[in-house]
Amino acid sequence: MSFSGEIKEELSRPTSGGRHCRVAETAAIISLCGKIIITENDKYCVKIQTENLPVARKYFTLLRKAFNIKAEASVRKSREARSYSVVVQKDREAKRLLRDTCLLGEDGTIQECMSLIHNQLLRQGCCRRAFIRGAFLASGSVSDPKKSYHFEIVCTSKEKAGQLCELFSSFQVDAKIIRRKKYLVVYVKEGSQIVKLLGLMGASVSLMQLENVRIVKEMRNQVNRKVNCETANLNKTVSASVRQVEDIRYIESTIGLDRLSEGLKEVARLRLMHPDASLKELGDMLSPKVGKSGVNHRLRKLSLTAERLRKGKEE
Repeated sequence: MSFSGEIKEELSRPTSGGRHCRVAETAAIISLCGKIIITENDKYCVKIQTENLPVARKYFTLLRKAFNIKAEASVRKSREARSYSVVVQKDREAKRLLRDTCLLGEDGTIQECMSLIHNQLLRQGCCRRAFIRGAFLASGSVSDPKKSYHFEIVCTSKEKAGQLCELFSSFQVDAKIIRRKKYLVVYVKEGSQIVKLLGLMGASVSLMQLENVRIVKEMRNQVNRKVNCETANLNKTVSASVRQVEDIRYIESTIGLDRLSEGLKEVARLRLMHPDASLKELGDMLSPKVGKSGVNHRLRKLSLTAERLRKGKEE
């Protein structure tokens, strides 16, 4: 099962909360993956269709517990996947469901509004969390955190996507919108923000799984950064040492090391004897001991001497 499937399985289980939260969650499911059918006789029917069994099961349970509606459920099989439908056929029950979820106006018009200002279902924080849970169940997904961090909910209109972003923002979650073919996708890519969303929805087990992956990733990144830094420093040290040895051998082959001052001669001979030693280690071998900056200064003078000798030979 995918990580998204595990989250939806967890969210489909019974949750605590009042009827108002169940109504908000139901409203989100209908709004994001539902269809409202009006017959020629002005009879209403509400249908949701999903390929995810936990979503169908959760919606069926919400209808029974929050609205005392026993819906009709069916399964359609194909070679690729199974499709689950939950339908409220009775006109009176369908209208009551739509009115309670604020999807049907007093004049009988369909009004899908997720606005925090105009939707009375979203006034309380607990109901907003329930709505996000329902929206994710209906059309959301989360990528495998071992590969990347990506949370998204697919919307059918620009208004729904914008209002869903507004809903996320009320919990300090910064979501973005992108168009994908004929749909608008509300997405979050920051790992810590996805953790926050899982907590808001009540997916505590999945949240811990994601956090464990984040910890392992962060530790691995820290180790890689440290190794890369140490490797870069080592390469730099080796390159500098090779260049210093070449300069000293050139001086030795042209004028000889005895022509150098005592301090330079001592450092030059130590570098030839210990080509892999660090500046600090070279400084500790000198008598008296010299700090890193002092050793570096002497080696620079040796390099300048070798450069002058090369230029003189060329001239």
